[in-house]
Amino acid sequence: MPNSSPITKRLLQARTNKGISQRQLGIQLGMEPSSASSRMNHYEKGRHSPDYKTLSRIAEELGVPVAFFFCESDITADIVCLLDKLDNEQRCELLDKLQGMVNENPESSS
Repeated sequence: MPNSSPITKRLLQARTNKGISQRQLGIQLGMEPSSASSRMNHYEKGRHSPDYKTLSRIAEELGVPVAFFFCESDITADIVCLLDKLDNEQRCELLDKLQGMVNENPESSS
């Protein structure tokens, strides 16, 4: 039965975008070099799921927000990464704009 968690897809995506191997990522996270590749492969294949603390460390190493790993759609994942690059003032401005868009067209928000 395939794993339906978006974590597996996003982990592979973020790691390959960063251009590092499973082994290299595992070592950077502090795993034993002899098991680093295998452990990361288990996460990417969905055989095991990283706990939140580990996922947070993975996100930091790969330069993505933790929320990225939970995005089911590619568009949402891209948006989450872009939001992470904004400062708080820019996020508030964007939130206001989005709320305005939803209020102008309430039938699209259902």
